[in-house]
Amino acid sequence: MNKKTVRDIDLKGKKVLVRCDFNVPYDENRKITDNRRIVAALPTIKYLLENDCKVILCSHLGRPKGEVKPEFSMDIVAAELTRLLGKEVKLAKDVVGPDATELAANLSAGEVMLLENVRFEPGEEKNDEELSKKFASLAEVFVNDAFGTAHRAHSSTTGVASFLPAVSGFLIEKELNFLGSALENPERPFMAILGGRKVSDKIGVIDALLEKVDVLMIGGAMAYTFFKSMGYEVGNSICELDKLDLAREVMEKAKNKGVKFMLPVDTKVGKEFDPNTESKTVKYTEIPDGWEGYDIGQETIELYSKELQNAKTVIWNGPVGLFEFDQFAIGTNSIARALADIDAVKIIGGGDSAAAVEKAGLAEKFTHISTGGGASLEFLEGKKLPGIEALQDK
Repeated sequence: MNKKTVRDIDLKGKKVLVRCDFNVPYDENRKITDNRRIVAALPTIKYLLENDCKVILCSHLGRPKGEVKPEFSMDIVAAELTRLLGKEVKLAKDVVGPDATELAANLSAGEVMLLENVRFEPGEEKNDEELSKKFASLAEVFVNDAFGTAHRAHSSTTGVASFLPAVSGFLIEKELNFLGSALENPERPFMAILGGRKVSDKIGVIDALLEKVDVLMIGGAMAYTFFKSMGYEVGNSICELDKLDLAREVMEKAKNKGVKFMLPVDTKVGKEFDPNTESKTVKYTEIPDGWEGYDIGQETIELYSKELQNAKTVIWNGPVGLFEFDQFAIGTNSIARALADIDAVKIIGGGDSAAAVEKAGLAEKFTHISTGGGASLEFLEGKKLPGIEALQDK
């Protein structure tokens, strides 16, 4: 983490624009169902308030695609921030228009405002220079604390950093410290668990991790592409037929690197994509025609759990089964419990695995749960994140 943080510059009394990741889930009544991303931004916001800053927050919510759509308004976030901070967070009626400009101009020390959804602006996702200048005109300093969007070069994440002194907030600092130290200097044995749908989605991560880990465990739908590459039938399971050579190369690379590469030995299959479908557990070599693999089986759970007892550092990205359906959530929940019980550095790489750990009520048993699925994946791959690159070096 060679980037400046809010600690490294004089912020006293300054007007500060903070890019947060308030892209939270909400239900049909527009009630926030998980406020973790808002809570994660509080340490930075509170630090700025303690330094008498005038705080202008901004974020996207959902995918309005450059149009003003009331269902994507930041009003629900402003209300939740007001509750959590115990002080009013004023919501601008626009992003960089007359209302935002006036509110920002009249902000006093210790006050907080929130811009409307930055993706209401068509130039946001194009990293439009004029829009970036308008963001910059609102403040004197830019703080990026949105790790979840750090892999995107947008006006409010990278563009604005060209026109203002730009530093990171505490959340980005924390993410880079945990993910960085796990990759650069892990206590060994270092193990990774990768789940999810497709080998092609994770190939960059698999490649990067094979250079670093001692053990790599595969779960989720991508396991079936590996089975198929070994010559076994996979029924109706998700399988990338054009990636069979890639799967074989991965296994060969693991062997050459001396990495223990673990695939499920049994799998729980279902008749159809339905929470109440008929299901049974079969050996990985015996998936019947017309059935689809939805979870790892009990034997695999025991095998992986036993292996994990030796781990000193673990990175987990992607559920190992269709955890949204209770009968196929057993594998993911069991892996979460096995990890919760071991004494090791345990990092969850955001996204669905983070949701699964939360759902299982085990979040506090983990060293770090990343707030950025896509960003943490790209970081694990060793890619440079534009939102981080744009910040000032120490």
